[in-house]
Order: sequence, then structure tokens, then C-alpha cells
Amino acid sequence: MFSFITIGTNNLKRAGSFYDKVLKPLKIQRTLTHNRYFGYSRNISPNKIELYLIKPHNKKRATVGNGTMVTFIAKSRKVVEDFYKIGIKLGAKSEGVPGPRHGKDYYAYIRDPDGNKICVFKKI
Repeated sequence: MFSFITIGTNNLKRAGSFYDKVLKPLKIQRTLTHNRYFGYSRNISPNKIELYLIKPHNKKRATVGNGTMVTFIAKSRKVVEDFYKIGIKLGAKSEGVPGPRHGKDYYAYIRDPDGNKICVFKKI
């Protein structure tokens, strides 16, 4: 359904450093570096960028959307927990510790350094 997702940032260098580390357990890596955006791909498909960190094109301040959230699929509960631990260690704010939600699925929620809400979950 989606071609790619963009996450706005006001500090591309800081956001890139954060996402380079927090996406590692999900086997997602930076595959494109530009002065206005960074592109990320799954390790198994490095030529298909599915996530961009980007400074807004209109040169105005990037803001978070109320109710907006990006969710990544994890292969295990450990990946959910590793993502959360790395994020918190890098200064993310907790929006929900790793644990079961909605029955039996396993979720964790953080706010990145720009305030964007990011979720990782493992379908059980």
C-alpha cells in the first residue's frame, strides 16, 4: 500500500545517528545520505528505500502529527525490547514499555528526539 514513509526532523545529523542505531535490531540500515534527507532500507532489499528522515521541503520547522505514528514489524519480542532499550538509551521518551497489548501481540512505543511517535511490534 505504501511506497515509503517520511519522518520530519529539525536536526538531520542527530536524527540519523538515533535511527542508525535504533533500527539496527530490525535489520534496517541507512542506504542513502543527502544534505536534506537520509534513506533507510531493509538489509534484504538495500535498493528499496522505504523510510526517509527529512528536513521539511518548505524550510519550516518539522512538527509531529497528533495521532500520527510509524510502526515497524519485529521478528521477535527480543527485537522489540532491544529497539526500546536502544531508543531510551539514546534519549527517546517512553510512550509504552515493551509488553503485550491488544490481546497477545507484543508492542513498545517511543518518541524520537524530534517527538515523532514510533512503535515496534511482534505479532504473536
